[in-house]
Amino acid sequence: MAITTAASRLGVSAFSDREPLELRPNWTQADTKEVINAVYRQVLGNDYIMQSERLTATESLLCNGSLTVRDFVRAVAKSELYKTKFLYDNFQTRVIELNLKHLLGRAAYDESEVIYHLDLYQTKGFEADIDSYIDSDEYSENFGDSIVPYYRGFATQIGQKTVGFTRMFQLYRGYANSDRSQIAGKPSRLAKDLAQNDSSAVIAPSGSNEGWAYQASSKGNAPDKAFRTANQDNRIYRIEISAMNLPRYPQVRRVSRAILVPYDQLTPTLKRISKMGGKVASVTLA
Repeated sequence: MAITTAASRLGVSAFSDREPLELRPNWTQADTKEVINAVYRQVLGNDYIMQSERLTATESLLCNGSLTVRDFVRAVAKSELYKTKFLYDNFQTRVIELNLKHLLGRAAYDESEVIYHLDLYQTKGFEADIDSYIDSDEYSENFGDSIVPYYRGFATQIGQKTVGFTRMFQLYRGYANSDRSQIAGKPSRLAKDLAQNDSSAVIAPSGSNEGWAYQASSKGNAPDKAFRTANQDNRIYRIEISAMNLPRYPQVRRVSRAILVPYDQLTPTLKRISKMGGKVASVTLA
């Protein structure tokens, strides 16, 4: 049965008739391979994974029956691979959104839920926060030990709030889309709606028909604090330099060079250009 009559243009047709993937008793090696690939796809947000990045030792434990599907999901979510893709340098609320999407298959229901996970991370650490999703009653009731997590947010079901349906479209941008390649970048998708306790608009993925397209907010509504505190601003700036006028060199009156620098090097670079007798033509976001 279709999720909605607009499933094709909303990009959710792939989930309409799809049954949950379960590693059942008397499974074969082909079954485990299918489950492993499905876990990578779900937990890593459909991001590309190279052969060298695969958790081969953990895969072997699942293949010989030493781990359950839930254990394998936990291992992937706690891995350095997951942290590199979704934890480091991401906004706090964005990380929580992705954890909910990847591990429970839905969007956040309200701001208190996000605050709970933020507090848990700050007090007990990242791995304890991951455990809170996978060891929850919600996870057990929907996936148990043998089912690969999937996007539940699109389905009508007991315990699923209606607001979760519309908010899933802010997080899900198409069946072939990766959570690391969305045009909205790293900021939270739901911070404003959650803070105002508003429902989110249903916005289809870019490229669907009838003019539907995603538009990133021109105002940054997400918090500017990230889990990694060493560098709060990850933007790259392009500096165009003109009119270099060093001793023994002829003056250059046109833009002669463009360099890319991170935010934390912006001020020192501008000072260095000034000392060299240069003039800055423009500073823009790269």
